[in-house]
Amino acid sequence: MWLWRNFLSKYKWYLFLAIIFMAVEGSMLGAVSYMMQPMFDNVFTAADPVALWGVGLTILAIFMIRGATGLIQKVTLTYIQQKSAADLRIRMLDRLMDQDSAYHQTHPPGYLIQRVQSDVASINGMWTAMITGAGRDTFALIALLAVAINVDWKWTLIAFIGIPVLVLPSLIAQRFVRRRAREARDIGAGVSTQLDEVFHGIVPVKLNRLEDYQSSKFRELARRLVRTEVRVRIGAASLTGLVDVMAGFGFLAVLVFGGGEIITGEKTVGQFMSFFTALSIAFEPLRRLGALSGVWQVAASAIERLQEIVEAEPTLKSPPNPKPAPKGVPEVRLDNVKLAYGDAKVLRGTSFTAEAGKTTAIVGSSGAGKSTVFNVLTRLVDPQSGKAMVEGTPVNALSLADLRDMFSVVSQEALLFDDTLRENILLGREDVSDKRLKEVLDAAHVSDFVGKLPDGLDTQVGPRGTNLSGGQRQRVVIARALLRDKPILLLDEATSALDAQSETVVQAALERLSKGRTTLVIAHRLSTVREADKIVVMDKGKVVDEGRHDELIQNDGIYAELHRLQFASDGATAEAKALKNAVKAKTGKAPKRKRTVVGRLLKMLPRI
Repeated sequence: MWLWRNFLSKYKWYLFLAIIFMAVEGSMLGAVSYMMQPMFDNVFTAADPVALWGVGLTILAIFMIRGATGLIQKVTLTYIQQKSAADLRIRMLDRLMDQDSAYHQTHPPGYLIQRVQSDVASINGMWTAMITGAGRDTFALIALLAVAINVDWKWTLIAFIGIPVLVLPSLIAQRFVRRRAREARDIGAGVSTQLDEVFHGIVPVKLNRLEDYQSSKFRELARRLVRTEVRVRIGAASLTGLVDVMAGFGFLAVLVFGGGEIITGEKTVGQFMSFFTALSIAFEPLRRLGALSGVWQVAASAIERLQEIVEAEPTLKSPPNPKPAPKGVPEVRLDNVKLAYGDAKVLRGTSFTAEAGKTTAIVGSSGAGKSTVFNVLTRLVDPQSGKAMVEGTPVNALSLADLRDMFSVVSQEALLFDDTLRENILLGREDVSDKRLKEVLDAAHVSDFVGKLPDGLDTQVGPRGTNLSGGQRQRVVIARALLRDKPILLLDEATSALDAQSETVVQAALERLSKGRTTLVIAHRLSTVREADKIVVMDKGKVVDEGRHDELIQNDGIYAELHRLQFASDGATAEAKALKNAVKAKTGKAPKRKRTVVGRLLKMLPRI
């Protein structure tokens, strides 16, 4: 019912048309078996040449009608099948993209791909088989039974007397098939997940010589999948096997009972052949109808999972009455924000303000909560307490669309799609003029390399942009952000994975991108944030210091220690010495250095 209500009901008139043609196609089998009696009694026994042509042309017409109606219903069902599958997959993708980050952390990509692809295909096969069984095979069975009963109702009763015996074994087989089918779906999801991990991490797999390890894991999954699928097929095949056993006993009983009546002359050979043909043909649709219960059990487990996905409500939603989005370049502020994942506390009362139109850098050691701040601002996750605000408006008071439409994001992972370079920048936009596109390409330094590509902007960048270098991918993402032109810019480790030359070019593009925007920067390389208007230092989920670069160096806190770790070599680099002299000239004294364990070790290096 869920499948019908959500996806198939819109095609009800197509289904009605298909069922009509199925009924005609199925009834033609009854007509063929009915024609056996005049063929044997009037043609072969009576040797009537007129009857020969009449019976022959009638049988020809029957098969022509059967062929035409079969073609029409198959084409109609294929259309419904493909359209409904596309509808279901689109609905699932939309729903999955609506889910928050926590959902995707607990549901790996391979699992979701298995649901969208394999489970939908399984359901497609199921309902097509069900419709075909309920249509063509049911009507065929009714027509054939009508012919058999017309010949002799007692013979028909004898032939099907074993059906009640099959009920209990069939129920047992159905439960077995359903359990095994669910297990097969879980293993299939594991297979998809491992393939996704291997193909996306093929370089680390090769460099760490993990081929044998990954192959061994995949071999075990494949072995379990084969074993489970075979069990599913055994259970499903046992249902049709039971029908065959019943059919064998039915034929034997009819042959013994009916054969005696033919010998005594109570029935004609034509009557027996008509009955025997009807019964022989009837057991084939009966076998298919019996197999439908196995098909249904396989699909039922898939339907349950798909229903869970389609009906799962995202935990992060737009408010019922959202406030209008602030205009202009806004101030961004966090006020005593606390957030934990289970027992792990990530933000412990984080508070700071990023002034409108200025650059605020967020620094700290790994695990300090820097990236979580970005997730809170964009509502990829909601804190347990405190507020994140844009121009004084809490982010959870805005619609998700309005909120995220205020941000441009450039991260360390430059996400590109397996499409052309042009499409990776435009992302479906058709309102961008050639002049505007060129301005963006120049500003992001994409123009520096696009002319060297084989097809220019129409060059395919490959899966995840593998045909481009890391620096080129970053510049494409920056061009995308420039074209997006939003008032708040989030830079998350945007240059950390680049070489020195690429970093210089990308940094210049980022500086141009940040002009006129409220910019928040996460950076491990402190050299990239020295000119920031404000640097926010985080440690263990708290803001422990704020200020400009020189002020934080003078304060000799965590920031100064991070700076020494990055720039110390044989005591200090030339840059660090120059900075020390600048602070001394300004304040009259050199910045104090705490004798931390790390600091003492660094000081001892020249002696070792």
